[in-house]
Amino acid sequence: MTGPRAPWRPGPGPVVCVGETMAALAPDPAGPLADAGRLRLSVAGAESNVAMYLADHGVPVTWLSALGDDPLGRRVRAAVAAPGVDVSHVRTDPARPTGLLVKDPAPGGTRVHYYRRGSAASALGPDVLDSAPVRAAGLLHLTGITPALSPSCRRLVERALEPGRPHAVSFDVNHRAALWPDGTAPAVLRDLADRADLVLVGLDEAQALWGADLTARDVRDLLPRPHVLVVKDGPRAATAFTADGTVTVPAPRVGVVEAVGAGDAFAAGFLAGLLRGRTTTAALRLGHLTAGSALRVTGDHGPLPDPARTEELLALPDAEWAALGTPQV
Repeated sequence: MTGPRAPWRPGPGPVVCVGETMAALAPDPAGPLADAGRLRLSVAGAESNVAMYLADHGVPVTWLSALGDDPLGRRVRAAVAAPGVDVSHVRTDPARPTGLLVKDPAPGGTRVHYYRRGSAASALGPDVLDSAPVRAAGLLHLTGITPALSPSCRRLVERALEPGRPHAVSFDVNHRAALWPDGTAPAVLRDLADRADLVLVGLDEAQALWGADLTARDVRDLLPRPHVLVVKDGPRAATAFTADGTVTVPAPRVGVVEAVGAGDAFAAGFLAGLLRGRTTTAALRLGHLTAGSALRVTGDHGPLPDPARTEELLALPDAEWAALGTPQV
């Protein structure tokens, strides 16, 4: 396998993903929401997307959250469990509803309308970290969405990132501007990300948060403490900064149906690569291939490529990988 070895990886134990998943409505067929005659129901949540793709990769994973005692909550629970994610510790809240989002597709991108204020998951707090799955975890996966949901959710993330924690923490910045109307996102998300062991961030969101002219190297300078920092440059490449150096892997070209969920899929592929002992290069490649699964479908979760073809692609020399068009998987 090409590329340097992975210098750091999570400890033994399953992965635990913590965060809100909502029911999602989208026009069917895709088109402006105002003109839609029919809406399709699915589910959407960054952390559960990661959990589902990790399960697809055969990684033991638990999703922790809260759902309303309502049909949408039951729909969400069943959808996340379907790939093999452990949802047995998800709370059912009889007093609060399951969150909802509605997609409004447009030529310039999909706008998302959130209906999640006062949702069951917004009432989550630091006590989640006292649960049996977290105590046994090798890796806890969080995103920058959770601390924006409520003060108790922010305290949850802050406690999870305290020094001396028994598990590794991965943190996907996942900036959602609509969730930060008070303008505190740049400072809060930088502080939280710099406390994690592994961080994933898009170059575009880093530029929106911390400076329009930032390069991937500049992002590393802003976040020097994580063992691993991955900066994703959209459809072009992803760069991993580790103690052993810097690795950049270009992204294969993919026919895009919808971009929503691709970042979560990339995170799951990269984490699965590290958890399986692959090199940094191979883990980045697996991230790209998993992201392609999301890009090719409407919705957040698509089927993984054929395993045999995936192994062929992971083993390619760098020049052959860089020359790839859309992988035929």
